[in-house]
Amino acid sequence: MRQQGTLTVWKDDRGFGFIAPDGGGEPVFVHATAFRDRDRRPVGGERVSYRLTTDARGRPKAEQVTLMAERGIASLVPRRRTVPLLLTLLFLAVVAGAVLAGRLPFPVLLLYLLASAITFLVYALDKSAARRDRWRTRESTLHLLGLVGGWPGALAAQRLLRHKSAKASFQAAFWGTVVANVAAVGWLAAT
Repeated sequence: MRQQGTLTVWKDDRGFGFIAPDGGGEPVFVHATAFRDRDRRPVGGERVSYRLTTDARGRPKAEQVTLMAERGIASLVPRRRTVPLLLTLLFLAVVAGAVLAGRLPFPVLLLYLLASAITFLVYALDKSAARRDRWRTRESTLHLLGLVGGWPGALAAQRLLRHKSAKASFQAAFWGTVVANVAAVGWLAAT
């Protein structure tokens, strides 16, 4: 029999959380692998439907978890995904314009395009590894790729692949690398 509840605690970096059952009672453990839709990572606060089981120690555990009200959430996703992607395209257009105007050398634009393509690929491989419980790419490597000019590809991967987009500490460091990179290219264009 399926139960319903609210995902009150979600630790995305560790891949688990707890559900507060609608009828009250002990919190129910849930692992990331228990979710049916693995393309959409939970963030916490979502309503869920699940099959209640127990672990080896007899503690409540959720299986076959489905995020509820997906239609309402899905209608918000395109806006959340589109704005950063549009800003990224605008930035690349500004860099291309600066190259055409002679303010930046052509290799700068080439670096952004190549680094972005490589970074997108690394994010895709990391997401695939996460799904298969395989060796992951270090976050410091992902940040370094963003810092050297791959942040447009990283942002595209975060939005299109929904990878590394919910972890607050990762996002804070990521946006720090974006600011540092944009400031550096701005300084280069101004000199």
